[in-house]
Amino acid sequence: MTRRTRTPEEERLHRRQRLAAALRIFADRGFDEGVGGHITARDPILPHCFWVNPFGMHFGHVRVSDLLLVDETGTVVQGDGKVNPAGFVIHSHVHAARPDVVAAAHTHSTFGRAWSTLGRRLDPITQDVCAFYEDHELYDDYTGVVLDDEEGKRIAQRLGGAKAVILRNHGLLTVGGSVEEAAWWFVTMDRSCQVQLLAEAAGEPRLIQPAEARTAREQIGTPGIGRLNFRPLYADIVRRQPDLLD
Repeated sequence: MTRRTRTPEEERLHRRQRLAAALRIFADRGFDEGVGGHITARDPILPHCFWVNPFGMHFGHVRVSDLLLVDETGTVVQGDGKVNPAGFVIHSHVHAARPDVVAAAHTHSTFGRAWSTLGRRLDPITQDVCAFYEDHELYDDYTGVVLDDEEGKRIAQRLGGAKAVILRNHGLLTVGGSVEEAAWWFVTMDRSCQVQLLAEAAGEPRLIQPAEARTAREQIGTPGIGRLNFRPLYADIVRRQPDLLD
């Protein structure tokens, strides 16, 4: 039995609910850092616009009704609040460069930041990190807070067609064809940074061979698996914090 296709209005609500939930999930994991960090979701009715969390609102307090709809100029066309200037520069260029991307996530998570200082891609040392094998990039530059359009363009160009990019001395950025994917890739990528930092502190990790790493990526790095892994996180946060759907 095939699933009924959602109407554009239903899809808009679906994306907004998952976006608010993703922000709560990120708060639970300590990914928020003051006013830094943002997750966006392209609007299915106005594809040149995207939904984003309000600047200065704690991730753990965001409800569906708090989300802002922003156009390609940075103007808030629905909702009350301001947009993080750096967040707009990064996300607007990612969404413009990648029509396939529905959602993008970037925060200053602890392990993502720590790993980013090394200026390296993640190695295939565990099954989970193989989701990113040959499918993540390194933006090997840092010029300060991303407020310049050209910097946003360069980040989007470096991301290319991958699902993630490590921003040197800054943190992680993940994308996906749904909010669920982008959020899950961020969660598991940050954990993969933690694991590699721990493994290298203990010794010299043994790498998974390329053929096996590619096979694992095709098994656990697909959009469907990203959505599947987000599902229990969504169910849990909605049960514990149902006000996020308000």
